Amino acid sequence: MANNRAVRVGEQMKKELSDILIRDIKDPRVRFVTVTGVDVTGDLQQATAFITVLGDDEERKATLVGLEKAKGFIRTELGKRIRLRKTPELSFSFDESIQYGNRIESLLRDLNKNDSNE
Repeated sequence: MANNRAVRVGEQMKKELSDILIRDIKDPRVRFVTVTGVDVTGDLQQATAFITVLGDDEERKATLVGLEKAKGFIRTELGKRIRLRKTPELSFSFDESIQYGNRIESLLRDLNKNDSNE
């Protein structure tokens, strides 16, 4: 049962976090960020937000610095919006699945191109 609650809290955090990043964060380093998911521990003490950032490695690093700097504000806003007794500690991690998927798609295209040339 706690696992279902953690999933529900994660989904709510994802929605609210996306809204906060779009509307409330004014840091120019935090642009073009998409929250792809939030994993919350069963005890609701820790949460990891998975994000994607449009741009190169430098922009990704700058975005992470901006998010870390705004973490206190973000956590406070999340606490107001999701109404938990204690807002989970928040960390950010890059979601590599999109890049991984793009790489696989590129490899498959190359294989198909080689097959049609033979």
